[in-house]
Amino acid sequence: MTTMTATPATAGAVRDAGSRPSLLRLAGVELRKLIDTRAGFWLLATIGLIAAGIVAVQLVVGGPADRTFMSFFGASVFAVALLLPVLGILLVTSEWSQRTAMTTFALVPRRERIVVAKIGAGLVAAALSVVASLLVAAVATLLVGVTVGNADWGIDGSGLLNATLFQVLNTLIGVAFGMWLLNSPLAIVLYFALPTVWAMLTGMVSWLRDWAQWLDTTVTMAPLIGPEVTAGQWARLGVSMLVWLVAPMLVGFFRILRREIS
Repeated sequence: MTTMTATPATAGAVRDAGSRPSLLRLAGVELRKLIDTRAGFWLLATIGLIAAGIVAVQLVVGGPADRTFMSFFGASVFAVALLLPVLGILLVTSEWSQRTAMTTFALVPRRERIVVAKIGAGLVAAALSVVASLLVAAVATLLVGVTVGNADWGIDGSGLLNATLFQVLNTLIGVAFGMWLLNSPLAIVLYFALPTVWAMLTGMVSWLRDWAQWLDTTVTMAPLIGPEVTAGQWARLGVSMLVWLVAPMLVGFFRILRREIS
C-alpha cells in the first residue's frame, strides 16, 4: 500500500487555485476602479446630468406625444449613449494611462480573465444606465401626472429590450476601442473622429452611400431606438458590429495578452 503526500509546492498551488477570484468579483473590482478614478466619477456625473437635463427640457417644451414614459425613456437613452462609449474606453485604458497594469496583472497573471472582467463590467455599466434612464423617465412621467394629469405609463417590451441592446453595443464599442488602442486620448478622439470622417466621405463619394447603410453605426443602430427593427436592419446592424466592435476587440484582446508592461 502506498501513501501519497502533497508537497508544500503542490499544496500551495492548490490553495492558489482555490483562492483565485471569480470573474464576478473581478468585474466588481473593475467597476469600482472606474468609479474611484476622478475621470470616471465626473464622467458618470456628467452622464447623469445630461440625461436629467434632456428629459427636463422635453418635459417643459415637448408636446403631449413627447410626454409619455417611453418618450422620456428614449430621450434619456439617446443622451446617455453619447458618452457611454467613453466610459467603456476608460474602463480599459485607465490601466495603462495610470500605470496600474503591472499591479493588476501581477495579482491576476492570466490576462484574459482581466479582459473578460472588463467586458463584464462594461455590460453591467450599460445595464445600470438603462435602469437610470427608467428612473428618470418615471420621475418625469410622475410630474406629468401631477401637473397635467392623464400620464401615459405604457411600456413597450420590445422597445425596452432594443434600448438595452443599444446601450450595451455602445459601451462595448468603447471597450473595443480601448482594447485596440490602449490610450485614452487617442481612443476617444478616433471614436468621435472616424464617424465624422466617414460621414464626410459618404457625402462626397456617391458610391460609398450604399456602404454606409451597412457600416455606419449611426445608421445601423438608429432603428434600435424606434418602435420596430426589421430583418434587413438586423442584418446591417450585425455587419457594422463585426467591423466596429468584434474586429477591434479581437485585435485588442491579443494585443493585451502579448504587450509587455513597463
